[in-house]
Amino acid sequence: MVTVTELWLPILLSAVVVFAASSVIHMLLPYHRSEYKKLPNEEGLLEAMRKDGVSPGLYVFPYCPKPKEMKSPEMVEKYKRGPVGMLTVMPSRPPAMGKYLTMWFLFCVLIGVFVAYVAGRTLSAGTTYLAVFRVAGTVAFLGYGVGTLTDSIWKGQAWSATLKHVFDGLMYGLLTAGMFGWLWPR
Repeated sequence: MVTVTELWLPILLSAVVVFAASSVIHMLLPYHRSEYKKLPNEEGLLEAMRKDGVSPGLYVFPYCPKPKEMKSPEMVEKYKRGPVGMLTVMPSRPPAMGKYLTMWFLFCVLIGVFVAYVAGRTLSAGTTYLAVFRVAGTVAFLGYGVGTLTDSIWKGQAWSATLKHVFDGLMYGLLTAGMFGWLWPR
């Protein structure tokens, strides 16, 4: 057994490498740019939302407060008329990129901690690179990639967008696996 504290270096280095890779993926490569669309009459919609005092939060429309009412004729008609969706409203200010990037880096560290925990509980010091790579990569991929499937299942995100994020998660998992395999205690 290898303790999590013995794996502090692969935890931090994997977080740094994933953070750098994600920066390259999202700033330099074009394949995520097609995921977002502009609303028709955006300014009119934004003005209506300001007028109605829409505050930050997660909204669903048409709104149905009780699951048993979803099959009522009125709700069925609202669903048929559309649009149907979910809307996340963020605070009214420029994006807080410093905060978001800090939270993303801390998330990468957290994934590294879970990778270290599982690998440390299942592998011993001196385990071969490939064996560490397999365990660490699987756990990291689960943390970075598989959870994004729920965005298409429950939130209506296009599967093409979700699969791009799953692919990113696979890349992050492979990078994490490489760091853990390389720095595994001998």
